[in-house]
Amino acid sequence: MIKSKAYAARDAGSALAPHEIERREPGPDDVQIEILYCGVCHSDIHTARNEWKNTLYPSVPGHEIVGRIVAVGAKVSKFKPGDLAGVGCLVDSCGHCPSCGEGEEQYCDNGFTGTYNGPLFGGANTYGGYSQTIVVKESFVLRISHGEAQLASVAPLLCAGITTYSPLRHWGAGPGRKVGIVGLGGLGHMGVKIAHAMGAHVVLFTTSAGKGADGKRLGADAVCVSTDPEQMARHAGQLDFILNTVAAPHDLDAYLQLLKRDGTMTLVGAPADAHPSTDVFGLILKRRSIAGSLIGGIRETQEMLDFCAEHGIVSDIEMIPMNAINTAYERMLKSDVRYRFVIDMATL
Repeated sequence: MIKSKAYAARDAGSALAPHEIERREPGPDDVQIEILYCGVCHSDIHTARNEWKNTLYPSVPGHEIVGRIVAVGAKVSKFKPGDLAGVGCLVDSCGHCPSCGEGEEQYCDNGFTGTYNGPLFGGANTYGGYSQTIVVKESFVLRISHGEAQLASVAPLLCAGITTYSPLRHWGAGPGRKVGIVGLGGLGHMGVKIAHAMGAHVVLFTTSAGKGADGKRLGADAVCVSTDPEQMARHAGQLDFILNTVAAPHDLDAYLQLLKRDGTMTLVGAPADAHPSTDVFGLILKRRSIAGSLIGGIRETQEMLDFCAEHGIVSDIEMIPMNAINTAYERMLKSDVRYRFVIDMATL
């Protein structure tokens, strides 16, 4: 076994602290990656604090991982030592159900294995990117085409990037489409950048009037302060698609009214408590839909990384040392980051 320094939560009430974990030695199909940077996702907080009531302890979060390959197994053909590589939210799936066969491992019928917190339907714990190294099957490793100078800013693409890219691609965010992005946080700022690069007319919805200029810098064609009824009314019935990134309970009905007939609002934020109930007439009178989307499969994640490299898209980040993670969690809960924390793992 390979010993690795890490940061872990020992229980729901404890701060993250130094910890030592063990990684398996690379097998024939495995890739070992020295972790250089790891993004900080809101899911890390939910898991470390057991807000979804399924955490396995000790918990080592982190699923926005980029680094350098240091070893490969004898059967590995796509990677070699020295290559830059990434690991996202998944490290395994059953590989034989219809979803896996279609490259949609995130919807594996038998439950994918998360980069941290183990298999979805139960099993041994797994440890994430708040650590020195990780060993992953070659089939779950991603190729990084961005330059090394951008590597830290690429890390959040492995979750925030694919979480927004997948629904924008699935429901269509190309030329001639009006797309709303709700929230300008870690997910929302990626949604604005990606929808803009896809060619959509992008409308950002935010509760913070002060984020208007930033929204336009990121690629929004228009900015609406969602707490202003007059501004919201101007967009009624105008949007083909809404990507709602807010990870806190809020009124969905106000946004449904902005959709055209047959429009869809897709939720990617995962609040600890349920949203208020929705007025069904807001759906049936215009054949509108509310949908959900969960990250993306490995094939689509690679497609997203290549798309972002081609269009010069990375995340806006604030770099932190490992020992600042607990402060970073508190700042994230106050939306005090623009727009993603990334840990410099050299500080571990």
